Amino acid sequence: MMNHKSQLGRLGENLTCKYFIEKGYKIIERNFRRKWGELDIIVKSPDKTLIFIEVKTMREYEAGLKPEDQLTNSKLKKLKKTASLYAGHNQELIDDDKGWRIDLLALTIKDKSCVIKHYENIVA
Repeated sequence: MMNHKSQLGRLGENLTCKYFIEKGYKIIERNFRRKWGELDIIVKSPDKTLIFIEVKTMREYEAGLKPEDQLTNSKLKKLKKTASLYAGHNQELIDDDKGWRIDLLALTIKDKSCVIKHYENIVA
């Protein structure tokens, strides 16, 4: 049985995939999990950059918090490690000129609408 939080997360990931597909990106993989971390969505941009997408989804009424606020330093460290390992094992997906990066997609669900904020290259 899915709980409310996992349903919201699934909805956010589905909306994120739709967002990127509409912009001409190719979805490579979803929910890549290892014991040290998880990558929500992996995409290839139209310019051939490999991008690891961290998705944070919230409902509007959650006490003035923003989805971006859920991204902690420890989560960022895990993300960077997992992305780096994935990139290392999937060299064929990486364009030598473009490389790879980590983006954050922050979604705020309001009734039937959704506000999407896309932050590029969130890890230096």
